[in-house]
Amino acid sequence: MAMMKLEHVGIMVSELERSMAFYTDVLGMELVGTLDHNTPGIRLAFLSYPGQTAQLELIEGYADRLPDEGQVHHVAITVDDIEAEVARLRAKGVRFLDEAITTLRNGARYIFFAGPDGERLELFQPPRG
Repeated sequence: MAMMKLEHVGIMVSELERSMAFYTDVLGMELVGTLDHNTPGIRLAFLSYPGQTAQLELIEGYADRLPDEGQVHHVAITVDDIEAEVARLRAKGVRFLDEAITTLRNGARYIFFAGPDGERLELFQPPRG
């Protein structure tokens, strides 16, 4: 099967360093890494609990203001062949929110699509190697 696991949940934050400190110091997660997005001004941090593969993605710079209740931006699903999954989902009538697959600086690839109630979902193919 091409869809392999829950990859990450993306949460928009206003201050990346403050949020990283909260999730590590207060909630006991470990920082897996950070990444500057291809879009200038957007920074990402990935955290997880020891021994776990699913991650929390913190996204800074995507929106100027966040609602009081916070903002879950998307849920990502790991795939082994993103092109094949895009084709399979398109054939099932799934509506994609992006025109094309984005490749990040580290080689990871992603594309967003809509769930039945408009929720943002992401196909995520980790970097090769």
